[in-house]
Amino acid sequence: MKELVEAFPQHLRAALEIGRLASLTTSAAKIENVVISGLGGSGIGGKIVSQLIAAHCPVPVLCNNDYVLPSFVNKHTLAIISSYSGDTEETLAALHEARSKGAEVACITSGGKIRALAAENNINCIVIPGGNPPRAMFGFSFVQLFFLLKNYGLIAHNFEKEIEESIALIENSSAEINSTAKNIASLFANRVPVLYSEAGYEGVIVRWRQQINENAKMLCWHHVFPEMNHNELVGWTGGDNRFAVIILRNEDDHKRTQVRMDISKKLISEKCDTIIEVWSKGKSAVEQSLYLIHLGDVVSIELAEIRKEDAIAIPAIVFLKNELSKIE
Repeated sequence: MKELVEAFPQHLRAALEIGRLASLTTSAAKIENVVISGLGGSGIGGKIVSQLIAAHCPVPVLCNNDYVLPSFVNKHTLAIISSYSGDTEETLAALHEARSKGAEVACITSGGKIRALAAENNINCIVIPGGNPPRAMFGFSFVQLFFLLKNYGLIAHNFEKEIEESIALIENSSAEINSTAKNIASLFANRVPVLYSEAGYEGVIVRWRQQINENAKMLCWHHVFPEMNHNELVGWTGGDNRFAVIILRNEDDHKRTQVRMDISKKLISEKCDTIIEVWSKGKSAVEQSLYLIHLGDVVSIELAEIRKEDAIAIPAIVFLKNELSKIE
């Protein structure tokens, strides 16, 4: 897993080439909304991309992490089906429902039933490299979401340049990212991580949580500003040093939210002696997000090494899938 995380810039670079070479058709129907269906490492890209394009995309984009689709899905919906394996049962169910409702369907997968269904039914499908844990191949599915949205005329073309700039930023910041990750991991190792970000970067902080869960085998939680100021902040009245807090920050966070973060940090520090901030780097939201995502991935690997956990192994999920396979 460590090698796969280190290869993140190369994954992004390869993903750009895959997207540029993809043979895609457009839709005769007017696209009025988008639903991105996916779970875990295959689904988090949808959350992040939906937030990155929110200020520019002319139609609403909803992320769906379930078997069923919202009732509004119809022939004017672009249903993007993202499953790395191509066999995720929830995502397969969403694919079948999208087709039954007449939605425009497009897929991102490495194979499995979804790739086969796409080929049989002439569905747009971008195929990415298989054979690895889905969470380690985030860069591939993330980038293809942009290419699909571009294909349907929902976003502009500048995302390719921003991803290329992100690759350069991560490669040039490698030593600093590794050093920061080691420091964060040493603070988190024997505590419960509590992760915060501005609401527009919630997808990024969810990625952190997922990676710490799977790679380091640790429980943690996340929340966002300003919402946490209306509930969870009061919960810190009962806080103590079992917890370690990190706040991910960006220069483009809302000015009032930045003030909220400063005040909240002061209040939390009265109950918890481990609270740190990490500021993103990059000129664009895409760069800032990918910088923080890679940092979080490295943190999760460092935590796994400190805790002597196998970052690849996910026995609980394997057991769950085996048990589900016994039920019709």
